[in-house]
Amino acid sequence: MQFRIIDDTFQLYNLMLSDIAQAKDYILLETYKFANDHMGERFRDALTKKAKAGVKVRILIDSWGKGPISENFFTELIKHGGELKFFEKIKINSDLFTRGHRRDHRKLLVIDDNVAYLGSANITGYNLNWRELALRTEGDLALALKTVFTETYEAFNPYIISNKLTFTRTIYQGDFEIIRDVPSLPLQRIRKKYAHMIKQAKKSVVIETPYFLPGYNLRKALMDAAKRKVDVKIIMPKNSDVRMIDILRNKYLGLLDRNNVKIFFYGPYNLHAKMMLVDDSVFSISSANFDYRSFRFQYEVALIGYDQSIIEQLQKHVEETLKSSETFIYDLWARRSWVEKFFEWLLTPFRHLL
Repeated sequence: MQFRIIDDTFQLYNLMLSDIAQAKDYILLETYKFANDHMGERFRDALTKKAKAGVKVRILIDSWGKGPISENFFTELIKHGGELKFFEKIKINSDLFTRGHRRDHRKLLVIDDNVAYLGSANITGYNLNWRELALRTEGDLALALKTVFTETYEAFNPYIISNKLTFTRTIYQGDFEIIRDVPSLPLQRIRKKYAHMIKQAKKSVVIETPYFLPGYNLRKALMDAAKRKVDVKIIMPKNSDVRMIDILRNKYLGLLDRNNVKIFFYGPYNLHAKMMLVDDSVFSISSANFDYRSFRFQYEVALIGYDQSIIEQLQKHVEETLKSSETFIYDLWARRSWVEKFFEWLLTPFRHLL
């Protein structure tokens, strides 16, 4: 198997489009967002061209994340045999504020039993300057990711995934684990796996996430690891694209810093990568943010593995990220205004939904 880490969004999209152009049998695309902009049009047109050539095209887009696009955006693709589904249409009912958050947040592209992508990037033009993280793989792992897509796609109807607990089965492929999460308070398989990895850490833990709202057990695991002299680093954007999360996350940073958890803010653009690296020996690349909402309410996927070539690429990725990051300063945090503290307090009851 061959593996390549891509963190430049423009390069990532070009690679994906190049692989789509080479497809001969099928293309499977699952994404949270597919924008009606120049980048969305490029992908739609590339997929439509392959459908016209007889390639089987299946697309699954989240109904919330899709924004204003509809089937009309894909008319030509559907006309030539392409299949399109919008995941869980939003129903206005008494469960809106919880069920409405049960979104398909996965990002997968699988082509011809051979090439697959998994990571953080949606299909949109506005994130071209974001720092993303995706893994491109060739070989057997693509077949395993095909299973992830197909089981979800075929269990789908416009309002619900049937037998959703069936699709929490961990898939093993060589030295890799593919962990699938579904909306569930008791399961939260990715959160539990991350907690276990942190508790087992002996030397280092590095986490990159755009939205950092860990629950009590994860915060404790991070602080306990730091007390064991594990070098714990959390890297997040200085300013993400969700201002309310930036405000609320500040509530937790002082305590973590006092317990020797090192916090870094990536400065140039939005950091949208979702990664964990433990002891430079085991990694996670996933669609899941390090927050309540991803772990509780969303359909996510995480790849856990030990492959040394991937780990070496992730180490270089982290080094480059840190070069453009600034360190959290406790004194500045302690002097933040009463207005900021008020909004932290105000938003706390909604932390599971942000």
